[in-house]
Amino acid sequence: MFDHPAYDAHESVHMFHDAETGLRGMIAIHSTHLGPAAGGCRMWNYETGIDMYRDVLRLSQGMSYKNAMAGLPLGGGKAVIWGNAREDKTPDLFRAFGRAVDSLNGTYWTAEDVGITPQDLAYASEHTRYVAGLDDGEAASGDPSPVTAEGVFRGIKVAMAHAFGNDDPKGRRIAVQGIGHVGADVVRKLTKAGAEVMIADVAADRVADLAAETGATAVDVADILFQDVDVVSPNALGAIINEETLPRLTCKVIAGGANNQLSTPEMGDAVKERGILYAPDYVINGGGIINVAAEISGKYSADWVEGKLSRLMQTLDEVFNESLQSNQATNRVADAIARQRIGR
Repeated sequence: MFDHPAYDAHESVHMFHDAETGLRGMIAIHSTHLGPAAGGCRMWNYETGIDMYRDVLRLSQGMSYKNAMAGLPLGGGKAVIWGNAREDKTPDLFRAFGRAVDSLNGTYWTAEDVGITPQDLAYASEHTRYVAGLDDGEAASGDPSPVTAEGVFRGIKVAMAHAFGNDDPKGRRIAVQGIGHVGADVVRKLTKAGAEVMIADVAADRVADLAAETGATAVDVADILFQDVDVVSPNALGAIINEETLPRLTCKVIAGGANNQLSTPEMGDAVKERGILYAPDYVINGGGIINVAAEISGKYSADWVEGKLSRLMQTLDEVFNESLQSNQATNRVADAIARQRIGR
């Protein structure tokens, strides 16, 4: 495990099993240099334990970078639960997860990610205080995904300003892959701004409903990345920019809310060589963790969240400018800034 290419000197990795509830989970803590580790919990039906391990490591490292780039007093961590989010959930499963989080004594704060809802976390919170993204409580603000979506929407506009000299979405063709909580809100914002939007998701009913609501065009999941568009916005799972997909892209911008969009760091160099502007995912999608950080502080302030989100968009602009000046890929620029901030 220490030799795994995604390990990156994690401070700790914890495995949890509860036979009574069926919980199989992992919590990875990449860094607490800036504060307690914070990052959401993902529930996914992994093929193997090694797939689960790789995912939690990459997501945890991404949270270190994300929190650092957002200027938050938080380190990076992540939790994953192995299971089918539609079939395997029970209240007791998440109560067991809450006990697992609590056993780390505040070195890790959890919140929502793929497959997790505020209600799931409410069950976890019965056994630990280290939960954010709740609907109830003194500093609670609910699901942070709307703030993530707002950041992605603004980040798309920042990227378009650099790629096209104009940040107006009106008339732009944009392909959105994944229309969960974040992706669906991004679609709503883009269509409202006048963009011509194409959407795809594994949940066909969700696609049909959103297309009817917004006027977006439904596209097959296998084809969404390869449409003749200005912008591709990945908002599903990671590693979708890889050796197979990159040669088929026709867009000029990749900007979305999914984590770990590049299959490898080297893929960022290849994206740049293709003349495509890539918005580093852990910068553009930092709105949700900003919202979570406000909750963790114990006194939620919408003004503070807005200030941090606006500053994050300035940081994204600075990454693009530095990439242009240094002739480095945008992910290389962002990685260097983030690692400096976390003391590596």
